[in-house]
Amino acid sequence: MKSDSRIYVAGHRGLVGSAIVRALEAAGHTEIITATRAETDLTDRDAVMEFYAAHRPEYVFVAAARVGGIVANDTAPVDFLLDNLRMQNNLIEAAHAHGVGKLLFLGSTCIYPRLAPQPLKEDYLLTGPLEPTNEWYAIAKIAGIKLCQAYR
Repeated sequence: MKSDSRIYVAGHRGLVGSAIVRALEAAGHTEIITATRAETDLTDRDAVMEFYAAHRPEYVFVAAARVGGIVANDTAPVDFLLDNLRMQNNLIEAAHAHGVGKLLFLGSTCIYPRLAPQPLKEDYLLTGPLEPTNEWYAIAKIAGIKLCQAYR
Protein backbone atom coordinates (compact mmCIF):
# COMPACT_ATOMS: atom_id res chain seq x y z
CA MET A 1 0.00 0.00 0.00
CA LYS A 2 1.22 3.47 -0.80
CA SER A 3 1.22 6.09 1.94
CA ASP A 4 -1.64 7.93 0.20
CA SER A 5 -3.76 4.84 -0.57
CA ARG A 6 -7.36 5.14 0.62
CA ILE A 7 -7.66 2.59 3.43
CA TYR A 8 -10.97 1.89 5.16
CA VAL A 9 -10.86 0.36 8.64
CA ALA A 10 -14.33 -0.90 9.57
CA GLY A 11 -14.55 -1.22 13.33
CA HIS A 12 -11.86 1.36 14.04
CA ARG A 13 -13.02 1.93 17.62
CA GLY A 14 -12.66 -1.70 18.70
CA LEU A 15 -9.60 -3.39 20.15
CA VAL A 16 -8.22 -4.74 16.87
CA GLY A 17 -9.49 -1.98 14.59
CA SER A 18 -7.95 0.77 16.72
CA ALA A 19 -4.63 -1.11 16.70
CA ILE A 20 -4.78 -1.32 12.90
CA VAL A 21 -5.39 2.44 12.66
CA ARG A 22 -2.43 3.15 14.97
CA ALA A 23 -0.18 0.85 12.95
CA LEU A 24 -1.24 2.46 9.67
CA GLU A 25 -0.65 5.94 11.09
CA ALA A 26 2.76 4.90 12.44
CA ALA A 27 3.64 3.56 8.98
CA GLY A 28 2.87 6.97 7.47
CA HIS A 29 -0.49 6.28 5.84
CA THR A 30 -2.40 9.53 5.38
CA GLU A 31 -5.75 8.46 3.87
CA ILE A 32 -7.28 6.31 6.61
CA ILE A 33 -11.06 6.18 6.30
CA THR A 34 -13.25 5.47 9.32
CA ALA A 35 -16.92 5.85 10.20
CA THR A 36 -18.78 5.51 13.46
CA ARG A 37 -21.94 3.44 13.78
CA ALA A 38 -23.93 6.69 13.84
CA GLU A 39 -22.34 7.77 10.54
CA THR A 40 -22.76 4.45 8.69
CA ASP A 41 -24.90 1.53 9.82
CA LEU A 42 -22.93 -1.48 8.61
CA THR A 43 -26.02 -3.70 8.87
CA ASP A 44 -27.70 -1.54 6.19
CA ARG A 45 -26.62 -2.73 2.74
CA ASP A 46 -27.60 0.49 0.96
CA ALA A 47 -25.74 2.64 3.50
CA VAL A 48 -22.59 0.56 3.06
CA MET A 49 -22.82 0.71 -0.74
CA GLU A 50 -23.23 4.50 -0.55
CA PHE A 51 -20.27 4.76 1.83
CA TYR A 52 -18.01 2.83 -0.55
CA ALA A 53 -19.21 4.91 -3.52
CA ALA A 54 -18.49 8.15 -1.66
CA HIS A 55 -15.09 7.20 -0.20
CA ARG A 56 -13.78 4.77 -2.86
CA PRO A 57 -11.47 2.76 -0.58
CA GLU A 58 -8.63 0.89 -2.25
CA TYR A 59 -8.01 -1.35 0.75
CA VAL A 60 -10.41 -2.53 3.46
CA PHE A 61 -9.77 -4.02 6.89
CA VAL A 62 -12.91 -5.67 8.31
CA ALA A 63 -12.57 -5.51 12.09
CA ALA A 64 -16.20 -4.55 12.74
CA ALA A 65 -18.31 -7.04 14.66
CA ARG A 66 -20.94 -7.32 17.33
CA VAL A 67 -19.13 -8.82 20.29
CA GLY A 68 -20.04 -9.59 23.88
CA GLY A 69 -19.50 -11.93 26.75
CA ILE A 70 -20.96 -15.35 27.42
CA VAL A 71 -24.23 -13.99 28.82
CA ALA A 72 -24.77 -11.65 25.86
CA ASN A 73 -24.07 -14.43 23.36
CA ASP A 74 -26.37 -16.79 25.21
CA THR A 75 -29.29 -14.39 25.60
CA ALA A 76 -29.25 -12.83 22.12
CA PRO A 77 -28.07 -15.52 19.66
CA VAL A 78 -30.22 -14.26 16.78
CA ASP A 79 -28.89 -10.71 17.18
CA PHE A 80 -25.26 -11.87 17.27
CA LEU A 81 -25.68 -14.08 14.24
CA LEU A 82 -27.72 -11.70 12.08
CA ASP A 83 -25.86 -8.50 12.96
CA ASN A 84 -22.47 -10.07 12.25
CA LEU A 85 -23.65 -11.72 9.04
CA ARG A 86 -25.19 -8.47 7.81
CA MET A 87 -22.15 -6.33 8.64
CA GLN A 88 -19.56 -8.59 7.10
CA ASN A 89 -21.69 -9.52 4.07
CA ASN A 90 -22.36 -5.85 3.32
CA LEU A 91 -18.70 -4.88 3.72
CA ILE A 92 -17.41 -7.76 1.61
CA GLU A 93 -20.07 -7.43 -1.10
CA ALA A 94 -19.53 -3.67 -1.36
CA ALA A 95 -15.78 -4.16 -1.63
CA HIS A 96 -16.32 -6.52 -4.54
CA ALA A 97 -18.91 -4.27 -6.20
CA HIS A 98 -16.69 -1.19 -5.92
CA GLY A 99 -13.44 -2.80 -7.07
CA VAL A 100 -11.50 -2.69 -3.80
CA GLY A 101 -7.97 -3.96 -4.46
CA LYS A 102 -7.50 -5.92 -1.23
CA LEU A 103 -9.72 -6.80 1.73
CA LEU A 104 -8.56 -8.31 5.00
CA PHE A 105 -11.33 -10.10 6.90
CA LEU A 106 -10.35 -10.76 10.49
CA GLY A 107 -11.32 -14.07 12.03
CA SER A 108 -11.16 -15.20 15.63
CA THR A 109 -9.88 -18.19 17.56
CA CYS A 110 -13.51 -19.06 18.29
CA ILE A 111 -13.94 -20.28 14.70
CA TYR A 112 -11.87 -23.34 15.50
CA PRO A 113 -13.24 -26.45 17.19
CA ARG A 114 -13.45 -26.29 20.96
CA LEU A 115 -10.94 -29.12 21.38
CA ALA A 116 -8.65 -28.30 18.45
CA PRO A 117 -5.01 -29.27 18.95
CA GLN A 118 -2.64 -26.48 19.95
CA PRO A 119 -1.10 -24.53 18.39
CA LEU A 120 -4.02 -23.86 16.05
CA LYS A 121 -3.59 -24.41 12.32
CA GLU A 122 -5.86 -23.20 9.53
CA ASP A 123 -6.46 -26.82 8.56
CA TYR A 124 -8.42 -27.32 11.82
CA LEU A 125 -11.26 -25.07 10.64
CA LEU A 126 -14.58 -26.97 10.44
CA THR A 127 -13.13 -30.19 11.88
CA GLY A 128 -15.19 -30.37 15.06
CA PRO A 129 -17.81 -28.77 17.32
CA LEU A 130 -17.44 -25.11 18.23
CA GLU A 131 -17.38 -23.69 21.75
CA PRO A 132 -21.10 -23.35 22.60
CA THR A 133 -20.66 -20.08 24.52
CA ASN A 134 -19.79 -18.13 21.36
CA GLU A 135 -21.09 -20.42 18.65
CA TRP A 136 -23.28 -17.76 16.97
CA TYR A 137 -20.40 -15.32 16.62
CA ALA A 138 -18.14 -18.13 15.36
CA ILE A 139 -20.65 -19.28 12.75
CA ALA A 140 -20.93 -15.75 11.37
CA LYS A 141 -17.12 -15.44 11.22
CA ILE A 142 -16.82 -18.76 9.40
CA ALA A 143 -19.45 -17.61 6.89
CA GLY A 144 -17.42 -14.43 6.32
CA ILE A 145 -14.28 -16.44 5.62
CA LYS A 146 -16.17 -18.61 3.17
CA LEU A 147 -17.70 -15.56 1.46
CA CYS A 148 -14.21 -14.12 0.93
CA GLN A 149 -13.07 -17.46 -0.48
CA ALA A 150 -16.08 -17.54 -2.81
CA TYR A 151 -15.29 -14.06 -4.16
CA ARG A 152 -11.65 -14.97 -4.62
